[in-house]
Amino acid sequence: MYCFFFCCCRFLMVKAYRQEHVYKHPWERVSAASWRKFADPENKRILSHILEVDTLNRKLDTDTGKLHTTRALTIHAPGPWFLHRIVGQDICHCVESTVVDGKSRSMQLITKNISLQKFVEVEERISYDPHPENPSAWTVCSQETSIRIKPLSALASMAEKVEQKCAEKFMQNSAKGREVMERICRYMEAESARV
Repeated sequence: MYCFFFCCCRFLMVKAYRQEHVYKHPWERVSAASWRKFADPENKRILSHILEVDTLNRKLDTDTGKLHTTRALTIHAPGPWFLHRIVGQDICHCVESTVVDGKSRSMQLITKNISLQKFVEVEERISYDPHPENPSAWTVCSQETSIRIKPLSALASMAEKVEQKCAEKFMQNSAKGREVMERICRYMEAESARV
């Protein structure tokens, strides 16, 4: 399911979308697959927009049992070729903050760009939770992405086109991410059946 919404006002252009996907795998498998998504060489081929992933911090809160992780991601900057020409670079650095709550079976990820912010701000929120209709066997993934072009940047006059191209690229990359997650889940399922 995809849902787009737009907010256009005098000083801010925003393009955002939401999508949901149901993995027919239990939450434990899907959350484990999320951690393995960037490690496998085959996944790196499919997710070629991801150049590097480094764990900056990982902490287990002993009071709540929640795992907090911060990772740095270096990616090919989304958007049309002319965007890369205007901003003078084609890579983007992002920070991903993840909170995993094993007790409530919830995994929340928030990713924001830290470079190119004078031109564009992108925020992606992903949650993995047990599916309400089949919580022991299925997992629902909810994703929200917002793209904001800065009004005083060189991109302001073409904000709508840039936002649209960025949104299209994010949707393509999301589909690739779901493909990788499904493949890892199937592999893990087969792996556990052999044990």
